[in-house]
Amino acid sequence: MDPKEVVRRGYDVLSHRYRADDAGEADYAPWIAGLLERLPERADVLDLGCGNGVPMARALVNAGHAVTGVDLSEVQVERARRLVPRASFLQGDATAVEFPTAAFDAVVCLYALIHVPLDEQQPLVRRVAGWLRPGGSLLATTGDTAWTGSEQGWLGGDATMWWSHADRATYRAWFTAAGLEVVTEGFQPEGDSGHAVFWCRKS
Repeated sequence: MDPKEVVRRGYDVLSHRYRADDAGEADYAPWIAGLLERLPERADVLDLGCGNGVPMARALVNAGHAVTGVDLSEVQVERARRLVPRASFLQGDATAVEFPTAAFDAVVCLYALIHVPLDEQQPLVRRVAGWLRPGGSLLATTGDTAWTGSEQGWLGGDATMWWSHADRATYRAWFTAAGLEVVTEGFQPEGDSGHAVFWCRKS
């Protein structure tokens, strides 16, 4: 099966198991706070891989910002529209959606780039950089080490999930080549491994 279809179906089937309607900010709280510090008033923010809109889109809208969310999963987008009605959500492939140049003050891409086929990730990074306004911010989680694979029975449910990612140094190089300054980078633990976390700024 096409990897994107595996990802789409996985989140369609396990949307509620992945994140509840009333989920709190948890690990997202520092990211939300950092983003709110960087945004101008009434900012335009793109949330790629927005999931059900909780907690990121919800927090940004509640702070007075305009949010556009994109997700591959129809179920996730339907939930996001219900849970965060003041945001705008599109169901679609992040590598295929179109936005005007310099349309956003910030782009958020959390736990989403790693579900994109590896050969499509660097072109997507370049597109994201083009969507950002000068001085705009990118917050992204990426792979920390290179790996491609899938997991059956993901989250203990009846679905398979698929991931593909390069290592941290590769993502750093991709961001820089796209005209993004890497301001800070860190590590977010998850199970026996984890993800790299990048804060970037558009030159």
